[in-house]
Amino acid sequence: MALLLVFMSSLLFMLLSSYALQLLTDVRRRLPPGPRPLPVIGNLLDVLLVGKLPHRSLARLAEQYGPLMTLRLGTVVVIVASSAATAREVLQTHNTALSGRNPPDAWNGMGHAANSVFVLPPRNKWRALRRIGAEHLLSPRRLDGDALRPLLRDAVLGMLRRVSELAASGAPVEVGHAAFASVMDLQWRAMFSVGLDEPTSRELHGFAREAVAHSLRPNVSDFFPALAAADLQRVRRGFATHLARVYQLIDQQIERRRDARQAGDGDARKDDLLGVMLDMSEEQGKDAVDALVNQDFMRAFFTDIFLAANDTISGTIEWAMAELLQDPQAMTKVQQELKNVLGSKMHVEYSDINQLPYLQAVIKETLRLHAVVPLVPNKAEATVKIHGHTVPKGSTVLVNVWAIHHDAELWPEPNKFIPERFLKQQEEVSFQGAVDLRFVPFSAGRRTCLGLPMATRMIHTMLGSLLHRFKWTLLREVEGSGVDMSEKVGITMAMASPLQAMARRI
Repeated sequence: MALLLVFMSSLLFMLLSSYALQLLTDVRRRLPPGPRPLPVIGNLLDVLLVGKLPHRSLARLAEQYGPLMTLRLGTVVVIVASSAATAREVLQTHNTALSGRNPPDAWNGMGHAANSVFVLPPRNKWRALRRIGAEHLLSPRRLDGDALRPLLRDAVLGMLRRVSELAASGAPVEVGHAAFASVMDLQWRAMFSVGLDEPTSRELHGFAREAVAHSLRPNVSDFFPALAAADLQRVRRGFATHLARVYQLIDQQIERRRDARQAGDGDARKDDLLGVMLDMSEEQGKDAVDALVNQDFMRAFFTDIFLAANDTISGTIEWAMAELLQDPQAMTKVQQELKNVLGSKMHVEYSDINQLPYLQAVIKETLRLHAVVPLVPNKAEATVKIHGHTVPKGSTVLVNVWAIHHDAELWPEPNKFIPERFLKQQEEVSFQGAVDLRFVPFSAGRRTCLGLPMATRMIHTMLGSLLHRFKWTLLREVEGSGVDMSEKVGITMAMASPLQAMARRI
């Protein structure tokens, strides 16, 4: 017993000494201000208490400590930028030094982090993945070309068909799922030239959501990296379990195509993303990019594309519909605009978007209120100075997009849905971020969302088509209480309660 007391006393003394040294070091390094961290756990209770949403917790702390602040989450130093001015320093001025990534420990499951475009450092492999995606799947040239434009149209028509069937039967429409199923089928066809049947689609959706939920669960391994190898909460193993099925389905597509090529099947050389990557892998490393393209590389890249769209497009459509259902005036305005521009045309095409300014304003206002990714996580690969404060090498640097989009100095009545604010802007506020970075729904700088060209096309055409073809009403039991607008955060910020509504053909 005496030895145990001596051990516990020594441990407590070491922890308190470490805590005091940490505070002294922080002062000397001139870190940005922030709440005083507790011994061992740091500021975890300030940010991650049960029921707290991190983007909201951090926005409240920024009101007290300023737009650039320091927190310690366990042993990890976190610098948070919560204003347009500090975001510009991170995403533009010092973006070369601040565009690294600290992958969540869960992403090491199945070795995924080693090939993930989301979390790789901005070096050769990351650049290769970005280039392949941008040139061969997600560039405006490809999306508007003969190969992919029909797939985008079929995705919109498939969604309208699903909603029409539910409307005809008098059943409610789960808006997010109707959009998601079509986007997922589009992705699968663009990657592999085959569609997804409904059971496989639902299975993939479930596994993807579970994988994302595991990967973003508060994890002691992320806050105390020295303990990561033990995977104490089994988060990494949970992520790997759910990811394994997604990998299996992707591997089946890769092996099937490889076997067909080896058998000399002329139809096996398709103009899709898998075809491009197999061509590169068969070049036997003629350049540095070709040498990287192996089975692990392909599997991880296809999975990233799939996970990225898990809720991005469908989630934005769901939030927009929820806002419009509670704002009859805005709903009438956008539907009247669609009627005036489209007439008897049955659905919106990308070529129509420039003639639909109010629809564009609705989508921008939705993305302002409900940021796709509310917190953009970067890593400092070198020490830099921002507004007189030190951002040390190795620290995590978060840009709180949600806080910027809710800044009352930039956005009067920031919590209200007012699409008209985007019609009144004297200069264009684009999805790539305004010059002053007050609107950055898809981030900015080197880590700008790779899927931005596809997302902007699909959100406008899918939402516009839903509003043009159907009259939408809330479920009777929801009309009195209103839509549940509470959030849950995964890779993207989704509605905690999936939106259901009644559709009737116009």
